[in-house]
Amino acid sequence: VFILFNQWSEKRSIQIFEHEELVRNTWPWAYTALCISCGYFAYDQWDMLKYELYSGWFPSILAHHLILLLCFTLALYRNVTINYLILTLICELHSVFLHVRKVRRMAGIRSAESTIVKAEWFLNWLTFFFARLLPHALILIKLVIDAPKFDKGVELPLALFGMIGMNLLNIGLGIDIFGAYRREKNPPQNHHSD
Repeated sequence: VFILFNQWSEKRSIQIFEHEELVRNTWPWAYTALCISCGYFAYDQWDMLKYELYSGWFPSILAHHLILLLCFTLALYRNVTINYLILTLICELHSVFLHVRKVRRMAGIRSAESTIVKAEWFLNWLTFFFARLLPHALILIKLVIDAPKFDKGVELPLALFGMIGMNLLNIGLGIDIFGAYRREKNPPQNHHSD
């Protein structure tokens, strides 16, 4: 967000979203930020695998990290599409509230009527739509529109694979979040017969 804000305040122009700017140029601090993010995702993936911190028959968090690692590593190696990938990291704003929810529940704050819970759900939904769903959908649309501008090579197919994968994972995440929201708003009633 800092990198994007910095570019916007410096150039004050929609040109920061033009194809050449996103594919061939690298904004100040963008390469470093992507390297740090790549290292974080690699560590987080290893930690989840080592300690089996995932669940389900298709652990979407592992797929999320795998897609990021493939796309980020190749982009860093070839030094292309760095700015595109910085845009994809906006979704991590939503991850903050996924973690806040987990910490809140671990702290025992579970009442759906609590102001804290209501505020957290509001911010969770707000960032889900405006920091994850919308940016990733717009990036995919921009990739499709700009497809003829890409050189022949691996960048476009990998970018499309990554963004289609992320958008599918976002839909699954949205369904999971909605299920959690419904369960929290309408907790199961305990019926004891004495």
